[in-house]
Amino acid sequence: MKKAVLTMEPFTCPSCIKKIEGTLLKVDGVKHAKVLFNAGKVRIEFDSAVANVDALADVATRLGYPVLSTKTSKDVVTETA
Repeated sequence: MKKAVLTMEPFTCPSCIKKIEGTLLKVDGVKHAKVLFNAGKVRIEFDSAVANVDALADVATRLGYPVLSTKTSKDVVTETA
């Protein structure tokens, strides 16, 4: 799993939170998507074997929310009980 942060233009209404999160969560490989409304960012955790950050940024852009920059972390190890 990898984590990415998309820096967006400032959000103007809370309804965009549900729209962005809901659409990203439908993308194969996306485990978690969280809009940080006041920061103008979206945090995403995804399986890099299935999805990539450029495709995820494209999804947000097609929804009408331009992505200004992307940042991807190294692989994240998730523990299972």
